[in-house]
Amino acid sequence: MIQRDFCLSLLLVTAVLHTVTCNKGNKHKPWMEAQYQGIIMENDNTVLLNPPLFALDKDAPLRYAGEICGFRIHGSGTPFEAVVLDRTTGEGLIRAKGPVDCEAQREHTFTIQAHDCGEGPDGSNSKKSHKATVHVRVNDVNEFAPVFGERVFRASITEGRMYERVLRVQAWDQDCSPQYSQVCFYQILTPNVPFTIDNDGYIKNTQPLQASGDRLIRFTVTAYDCGKKRAVEDAEVEIQVKPTCKPSWRGWNKRIEYVPGSGSLALFPTIHLETCEEPIWSIQATVEIQTSHIAKGCDRDNYSERSLRKLCGAAPGDVDLLPPSSPAYNWTHSLPIQDTQDSSPVFWFNGSQSVEVPPGRLPAGGGAADHLTLSFWLKHAGGSGGKSGKEEEVLLCNTVQNDGSFSHYTLAVHGCRISFLYWSLLDSAHPVKFLWKLEQICDVEWHHYALSLEFPTVALYVDGVTYDPALMHDNGALTPPKRQARMMIGGCWTDEKISVKVNDGETSRTSGSSVGRFLRGYVSGLSLRLGPVDSREVIECLYACKEGLQYTDFDSLGKGMKVHVNPAQSQLSLEGDDALSFSRALQHVEYLNSLQFPTPGVRPLKLQTTVRCLTDEGCLTVPDLDGYLVVLQPDAPQVQLAGSPRSAHPVSDFQGQLGVPIFPDLRITCTVSHNLPPNKLERAPRSDVQSPDGIECALERCEIGVVGDDLNPEYESLSLDVSSAWQRGLETENSSRSLRVTGVQNVAVYEDILRSVSYRTGARATLYARKFHVSCSEMNGRYISNQLYTEVDVLHGIHAVSPSHLLSAQQFIHNAHQAPAELSGHALVSANRSSGRWNCTHDLHMVTITHPQ
Repeated sequence: MIQRDFCLSLLLVTAVLHTVTCNKGNKHKPWMEAQYQGIIMENDNTVLLNPPLFALDKDAPLRYAGEICGFRIHGSGTPFEAVVLDRTTGEGLIRAKGPVDCEAQREHTFTIQAHDCGEGPDGSNSKKSHKATVHVRVNDVNEFAPVFGERVFRASITEGRMYERVLRVQAWDQDCSPQYSQVCFYQILTPNVPFTIDNDGYIKNTQPLQASGDRLIRFTVTAYDCGKKRAVEDAEVEIQVKPTCKPSWRGWNKRIEYVPGSGSLALFPTIHLETCEEPIWSIQATVEIQTSHIAKGCDRDNYSERSLRKLCGAAPGDVDLLPPSSPAYNWTHSLPIQDTQDSSPVFWFNGSQSVEVPPGRLPAGGGAADHLTLSFWLKHAGGSGGKSGKEEEVLLCNTVQNDGSFSHYTLAVHGCRISFLYWSLLDSAHPVKFLWKLEQICDVEWHHYALSLEFPTVALYVDGVTYDPALMHDNGALTPPKRQARMMIGGCWTDEKISVKVNDGETSRTSGSSVGRFLRGYVSGLSLRLGPVDSREVIECLYACKEGLQYTDFDSLGKGMKVHVNPAQSQLSLEGDDALSFSRALQHVEYLNSLQFPTPGVRPLKLQTTVRCLTDEGCLTVPDLDGYLVVLQPDAPQVQLAGSPRSAHPVSDFQGQLGVPIFPDLRITCTVSHNLPPNKLERAPRSDVQSPDGIECALERCEIGVVGDDLNPEYESLSLDVSSAWQRGLETENSSRSLRVTGVQNVAVYEDILRSVSYRTGARATLYARKFHVSCSEMNGRYISNQLYTEVDVLHGIHAVSPSHLLSAQQFIHNAHQAPAELSGHALVSANRSSGRWNCTHDLHMVTITHPQ
């Protein structure tokens, strides 16, 4: 019985505990709407939500589990917070943490989440609702007044005319709402002025005005927004009455100066087109700069042709067919040469002479004669001379021997045509002629030509532009030339039968040749290479003008505007239909000369304009503009070499494997009277080493010469690290008279190379106090440094008592007081001095010599 009562009591207690536990359980998450739309005024902090902010919990009416304890806003930088107004009903409120600004941010979006009170006062086992999206819009209040964009508005009108719109004044309001941010109307405050203004700010005249009266009319205008708030400051309007208008370009200077190294220069920075208010359909203008009188048509790099090819990455192997005359290259000595600072000499062919290239100077290649490139500069004298343009003129003709057979090609001009005749095999094949008709041949201007033969195709580049030929086959009408390797420039030979009278009146015919079809014009840089033509990029680098017209401000180019620049950058064309946009575009036409030291002088400028109207009757005629640009004289750079005037070394160093350095402490500096921007310098290898005044110095050649007798190659030599020079793009030429280093490189590289040059003698050679000099140049010898002299002498041992040694020391001291210009020859250490007793003390710092009386 007792056991039964105990079981019943236990069941009762368990039931009671289960009931209590069930009452404390938090089974459900709070629920709220998925999206809310809110509005808040700029001068308030409470957000009005639709629908109102309520969170419900199915655990209600249980305490804690069925109550809402809070809301949490998610979103970085959100300027709002949420609070619970009633935990039982779940009502909440969103409010701003501080003032909100419609002008700073008009709309805000964030998420909100409700959570209940959990299972007790400590909020344990609290549950969260889903995240709801809240969009809050900040409503504007009229806190800002209109502000004019300018303090003074100016315009001009022509006398005697009525205008629908003279000008427009504009004001802006910083309020964010359409109601308060818009300017609703404008008002002229000055009474009795002959102008009215509409609600959009457009001003027009109420009567025709005369320039003989008040030529400048001033009045005041104000603006109101749609909340009727007046502008903080009124604006002034100035309208100038001008006499009857003539269409023309205004605001330009006839003379324009260009400072070398200053970068691009706007040619017409303040120009504008005066159309006299006439309606126009389109405008076309061409700006032309004339540079044909500058060098070969314009400013180009003044480095030597060889250095330029290396700088531009051109393929090696070119043979100069018209080199400067020298004992080794003497076939051009009879040609007149034009004095110029160009990268290659300019030769004049007068129509009655030619030159023949010695066979030993032509590139080897044998059968590769059908795979070659000819490049040259030509200024053909078309139009001058009685026969010019009527007869064919040969620039080059060449017969090539190919392993037992012969081929032939001839390059000629005829009027405005250039032709290339190719005879692949004189024994059997018929010749093929390629023909081009080009204006460049007969315009009496400099042009660069590059002809590439990869038979059966031929490509011709003129100033970097490719032209396709008209192929013309010649069916054997021509007599093949004599089978003999021969090349001629400026004319060509003709094999023919010559009649010769002999005794008794008989006539015999013998074979011979005569030269004819002479060229009339200037030729420069004629070279031949067995291989394909260089790439377009290389050709542009080699021969493109470094001065010309350009347009870079395409981002601000007006709607409908078109700009075109010709490949030579000598002409720039613009097209448009709006005079204002057209004027702004013309203001950004620039001249650029990228050379650090350009050719000074005048470049004539011309601006031609064509205006088309809706009707041809009474259309505008804009006069041409003629002006000139003056490139000022650049300040010549000063290349200065400095170093020790003499040095002494032990005998073992002279006879060692490395020899003795001649200029171990050589210093090269470049100076100029003013600083130039480093990003506007003439193209040269980039370097972190610059001279003290800020210019980057690019040397092209340095030469170490021997003063006095030449080196004896049997036991004397100058040497340097050839592989190091080659890796840096430099070439060397060593002889008994000098050592030359050529190639465009910066000062640091040349200093390093020249410091490594050493002088070495043989073991049994008589030691001399040798003297040397060094000089450098840049831009094909246009700028030359000073001559730096030094003497390399023998440093004798401390026990040396030989009269010859004493003489050497005495001579060493004597020469220390001589200027570098007085160094000449070399001092031989004599072994046959007069007998006598000499006392000598000799160390590295001092030599003392005494002689008995």
